[in-house]
Amino acid sequence: MKQIKRLLLAAMTFVTLSPALLKADDVTVQLLYLDNESVKAKMEKTIARILTEANTAEAAGREMSYAKLGVASDVQNSLSMLWENSPFVTIDDAIIEKCEKIKGGYQVRNIGLLLKPLPEFRASVEDNEDYQEAVFSFDTKGNMTAFSLAIDSHLYGQILREGKDLNDLYRRKLITDYVEKFRTAYNQKDMAFLDAIFSDDALIITGRVTKRKTGDMPLPDKVELTKQSKREYLTRLQRVFNNNKYIHVTFDDIQVKMHPIKDDVYGVTLHQGYTSDNYHDDGYLFMIWDFQNESRPQIHVRSWQPDKYSDGTPIDPASILQLSDFDI
Repeated sequence: MKQIKRLLLAAMTFVTLSPALLKADDVTVQLLYLDNESVKAKMEKTIARILTEANTAEAAGREMSYAKLGVASDVQNSLSMLWENSPFVTIDDAIIEKCEKIKGGYQVRNIGLLLKPLPEFRASVEDNEDYQEAVFSFDTKGNMTAFSLAIDSHLYGQILREGKDLNDLYRRKLITDYVEKFRTAYNQKDMAFLDAIFSDDALIITGRVTKRKTGDMPLPDKVELTKQSKREYLTRLQRVFNNNKYIHVTFDDIQVKMHPIKDDVYGVTLHQGYTSDNYHDDGYLFMIWDFQNESRPQIHVRSWQPDKYSDGTPIDPASILQLSDFDI
């Protein structure tokens, strides 16, 4: 499906992304399934203003201007941090999308974007343009509260379909929201969010493939695991952010499992792609999320393991760390 989208977007590039057209066309937004007309109109205008400004700024090769967008400073900062990595444009100038009710407000999902890495980093990514979907979050009064890059819509649907009851379904929506914010935080180099989301005693585990041999006889590769504290991990991550202008994280698979006893603890496994200025890797990311405080969930465990050995042989998914490997 993503390949079909890429081909379609390539065919549309001249018409949709011509600078002259982007400057001339304002984006319009129509939201469905929201009865409060004043809130609905406010949300539609906010999304339209942001996307129109993004299209115009990218076409002109300038930074986004936030003066007339009518959004809070933290939302401006979120947009600005992403823009530093990858300016973006919308793929449609007439958007019709449903509005989803969430705790404390609303979300609008499935807003198609093309992320366009800066020219000096385009050699380090597969394409000059990367299709992603955005999530716009609002409070009950229609004020925008967050902007995130979404997981694929089919993965989102899969997570919700696996909900066992209404409480589990609610938690899965919450998990998806925070997983999307977590991913976007790496793309934005948002150290404040990452510092807040990891518990003070969080365990960080990183795997790497090592070659082994006995004398001249090679042995099968082995994945060695190393442990770090939260502070050690964040200190090293800050150096990575400082030394790389371009950071891009993607998730293309996700599994969510509730703890067998503690229904506010979940294990989340994702297949992650990570790209920076001159580096790329793929692997399995596992996290243990604690939602005892729903307004401030915490990650107690974060592990990353490569998905292939040095010869390209896939690593057995059964060897990936999971919820049952930890005493919670």
